[in-house]
Amino acid sequence: MSELRPFHLAIPVRDISSTRQFYVDILGCSIGRASKTWIDFNFFGHQLSAHVKPDELAQTGTNPVDGENVPVRHFGIVLYRNDWHELSAKLTEAGMDFLIKPTIRFKGQTGEQATMFIKDPSGNVLEFKSFRDDASLFAVEDE
Repeated sequence: MSELRPFHLAIPVRDISSTRQFYVDILGCSIGRASKTWIDFNFFGHQLSAHVKPDELAQTGTNPVDGENVPVRHFGIVLYRNDWHELSAKLTEAGMDFLIKPTIRFKGQTGEQATMFIKDPSGNVLEFKSFRDDASLFAVEDE
């Protein structure tokens, strides 16, 4: 397989101002190109484009995953464990209202991971996770 390349994801948002504040001041993203109706962020090395389109912000349901109700529509990043702990502490200190508080999922199993879920000001759900063993990112459980 060739070198991993950055992904591009476009999401709907209510407004540029609160979106910029959240992604820059809370998550530490830098800004790329921008206009009155969209803004690009460097989201942990990936291109996240936020487009003002409030009518596209309908909520979705959840699915049960290891005892938690995980929002079906979400995106995020897999971090190194130290980076995950740093972000968890930063979000906790900032008073972030977690949808799913920082926790360990699938403890002792293939795919064990630290995870947390938050919403941006427009209601887009973000998951930040870190695997105990990065090799288990795509691992299949033994039957």
